[in-house]
Amino acid sequence: MSLPAFSLRQMRTFLSVAETGSVSASARALGVTQPAASQQLREMERRLGVRLLERAAGRSIPTAAGEALIPAARRALAAAADAEDAVVAHREGAVGRIRLGTGATACIHLLPPALAALRRRVPGVEVIVETGNTPEIVQRVDEGLLDIAVVTLPVSRRRSLEFTPLVRESFLALAPDGLVAGSGPIGAAALARLPLILYEAGGVMRRLVDDWLARGNTDPHVTMELDSIEAIKVLVAIGLGASILPEFALRQPISGTLCYPLRPALARQLAIVLRREKTRDRALRVFLEEVTKLTSKSPAQANAAR
Repeated sequence: MSLPAFSLRQMRTFLSVAETGSVSASARALGVTQPAASQQLREMERRLGVRLLERAAGRSIPTAAGEALIPAARRALAAAADAEDAVVAHREGAVGRIRLGTGATACIHLLPPALAALRRRVPGVEVIVETGNTPEIVQRVDEGLLDIAVVTLPVSRRRSLEFTPLVRESFLALAPDGLVAGSGPIGAAALARLPLILYEAGGVMRRLVDDWLARGNTDPHVTMELDSIEAIKVLVAIGLGASILPEFALRQPISGTLCYPLRPALARQLAIVLRREKTRDRALRVFLEEVTKLTSKSPAQANAAR
């Protein structure tokens, strides 16, 4: 690909001379020496292969080629000014874009306060959210298709990525009211005797739940697998079975259900994922500040209040 025939600086000098008729006056207005301005014009003509200015009655006036160039040069300088204004808005933090990847639970129950605070502090920010399982989300961050993600650990580490622990979240059993005796912790053996409605296989969250059940030497009775925690909560509420869900999804009371701590306890670590070389513009820095303020509020003790 050939280089541009001339620079914006050369175009600005040419337009100034075409308008004033004087190289020296244009040089003073542009803050350069007359020899430098003359050199810019000569280089511009050399690259284009045509004369743009000629002398007449002691003035520099455009040739026919120069006259043809003037409207296009003005449009180019105007477009360059528009481009600079757009970049300045990003530099000053007035606007920005964040492509965020996360799981559905964090998207619904954890991140909204941070996103709302981001919008207040950076009103012009554009936020694009993608949900999915951790392995796919991490891959998209690594490929530069996402700017940042909140995922569940453990995940295979990559040299190109930076993982920062965010918050540790417990899992709770959710069961129809009256299905489980008492309100204390419940173990794998007791849960395995109930019809279980679990999150679909393939993600880190389901693997953690399966490993916990396996450690209890149980043969769980899984009757349904769904890709929506909100749907699972509805099915538990109408009495179709029990489930094991992250506590962020259980912060609000669910009519007709009770939450139970697990014995032994089960938790997952949520982490922020960024490319090590990712540029942290103001919008991303603000989001990082807000998301690290998030804390967990466990509903495990909420049974007595229902």
